[in-house]
Amino acid sequence: MASQTEEDLSCPICQNIFKDPVLLSCSHSFCKGCLQKWWSVKIINSCPVCKALSQQREPPINLALRNLCEAFLRDRDRGAPKRSEPLCGVHQKKLRLFCLEHQRPVCLICRDSKAHDKHTFRPCDEAAEEYRPAVRELLRSVREKMDLFEKVREDYDRTAGHIEFQAHHTERQIREEFENLRRLLQEEEDARVSALMDEVQQKAQEMKEKIQELTKGMASLSGTAGAVELQLRSADVPFLQNYAATVEAARRDLLLDAPPTAAGALVDVAKHLGNLSFGVWEKMKGWVSRWPVILDPNSAHPDLRLSEDLTSVTRRERQKLPANPERIYSYPAVLGSAGYDSGTHSWDVEVGDSSLWALGVLAPSPQKNNNDPSKLLKVAFCDGEYTADSGVDPPGVLPITKRFHRIRVHLDCDKRRLSFSDAASETHIHTFKYNFSEKLFPYFNVVNAQPLKIMPAK
Repeated sequence: MASQTEEDLSCPICQNIFKDPVLLSCSHSFCKGCLQKWWSVKIINSCPVCKALSQQREPPINLALRNLCEAFLRDRDRGAPKRSEPLCGVHQKKLRLFCLEHQRPVCLICRDSKAHDKHTFRPCDEAAEEYRPAVRELLRSVREKMDLFEKVREDYDRTAGHIEFQAHHTERQIREEFENLRRLLQEEEDARVSALMDEVQQKAQEMKEKIQELTKGMASLSGTAGAVELQLRSADVPFLQNYAATVEAARRDLLLDAPPTAAGALVDVAKHLGNLSFGVWEKMKGWVSRWPVILDPNSAHPDLRLSEDLTSVTRRERQKLPANPERIYSYPAVLGSAGYDSGTHSWDVEVGDSSLWALGVLAPSPQKNNNDPSKLLKVAFCDGEYTADSGVDPPGVLPITKRFHRIRVHLDCDKRRLSFSDAASETHIHTFKYNFSEKLFPYFNVVNAQPLKIMPAK
């Protein structure tokens, strides 16, 4: 029963009896210090057990639980047995000596036994004094290892929190993107239905007018037919008196042309339904853009901020991010999300009026946290000068005096060439020749608040 009570009074984080327990809105309790340490490496304040979001940065103290813990500790300390001096398990005598061969304490009778014949002994106090430094050194090493594990655990906790943040943030962006597509599709559907209704209304009106005209002609013919029938039933003299007028009226109505069959009167169904989905898809290509390079937020230096669509980067205040191996720390840089080791690839970057930037490619080295300069090819602009840096030799100043605002990077993996030029005038800036066999990832270095923007492909 006591062990069950101790488990009930233990913090889920440190596994010890609660110290200053606080209560979250989800009804879970934690040590105040443990919870604050847990939250210090998280993006959002959530319960460590059920992940429910906490609306309070300073949760209230759980007074009832604190009183229970204090009472439990008092009872446990009161009932703890007093320590007694250990005795020899064979002779039940006090352990006075330490056997250097067996490396364990023994009593005086053990010293004279056959089991310890010709062994060397030291008094326990001398042996303890001799061995304590080695154990202290072991303890120091163990604590250092514990500190290392604690740092790794903090990194893991920070990574777990960042995964939660990424999940919420990415899900929101996905839903917004699809909501935007649904809105565009709904607008296109409404426009096409409206065009259909306009044609239906126009052709229905035309048919109505034709029917009215035809009805008018039929009424005239019906009147003439009635008058002729009436004349046929009249006596001979009146018949002959009206004969000429009757014949003229009948012949006049017979001159009326019969309305032709209405060509093109039906709705042009084929126009509205033919290749409907293909036509919508063709139009959708005008709604969306495709970028040749998408930035990888998991590689971005903590000082950098990426745009929502991952096509622009700028420098801001440092943020707390997991220390994952893909992240760059030596430079305020970020990599593209895809690497290339075959074919040709080009991307244009809007550098604008930025006075300090660098563009190029990098062959990442996870063992060095993407910070191996020997696999970095870049062209940089600083203080009005363009420099080319292969990561091995010192950077060389390029004979370029004109200021460019949009740089085109062209990577030919088959010929192993990396070229830079002005995207507007196609002025050549520099070309690297390399012999790397690894995948090369687009590299973007931004030092000031002026963003670097990847331009959509044509």
